[in-house]
Amino acid sequence: QVQLVESGGGLVQPGGSLRLSCAASGFIFRIYTMGWYRQAPGKQRELVAIITRDDNTRYVDSVKGRFTISRDNAKSTVYLQMNSLKTEDTAVYYCWTNNNGHWGQGTQVTVSS
Repeated sequence: QVQLVESGGGLVQPGGSLRLSCAASGFIFRIYTMGWYRQAPGKQRELVAIITRDDNTRYVDSVKGRFTISRDNAKSTVYLQMNSLKTEDTAVYYCWTNNNGHWGQGTQVTVSS
């Protein structure tokens, strides 16, 4: 069955960096679009970044120039490199695939001094 397992979240100070990873299994990773969403307390889940099978990427405006999404098809893993983190980036980050819209369990990112 499809599994998406996120890791790499944690507590970081404003201006710091984190790299999230999402290890996928149970499907042919390389042919699907992958993405990262986030949900802050009291807010709707929002798209952060996606990467297609052809490595085309798209970002929400608020993270452009700070976050980078990438994928390693050999490892069936998608990454989100987050730099210059802000307090408003605090949220649970979810991995997603357009393979029937499966989600990971989420990983908490907290940006606080």
